[in-house]
Amino acid sequence: QVQLVESGGGSVQAGGSGRLSCVASAGDFSAYCMGWFRQSPGNGREQVARISPGSAFRRYATSVNGRFAISRDNAKNTVYLQMNSLKPEDPAMYYCAAHRYQSGTCNTGASQYDFWGQGTQVTVSS
Repeated sequence: QVQLVESGGGSVQAGGSGRLSCVASAGDFSAYCMGWFRQSPGNGREQVARISPGSAFRRYATSVNGRFAISRDNAKNTVYLQMNSLKPEDPAMYYCAAHRYQSGTCNTGASQYDFWGQGTQVTVSS
């Protein structure tokens, strides 16, 4: 079982930046793909970014590509999401999620992730 705890959410001004963190309890954190997802009211949970165990592979949703950056520190069991140039459409509950790295791929769909944090709320003020 892997426990994930997010932090760093809050209110950020439009155009501003923020960083989310997610600490994992897994002893073998480096064996997991990590993803950041977000969900706003009335919408499904969408993947924002994902990263492979060794950080060689990173992918972003089109809506955040060039503005957000995912990274991880395996020594600290932590994955980060740096958010820049925040827009009015970015507010949501942000979740980190994990699944074991298998078959040489990190997955896109929420249903393919086995462990989830409780989420951290991000709001954007104009």
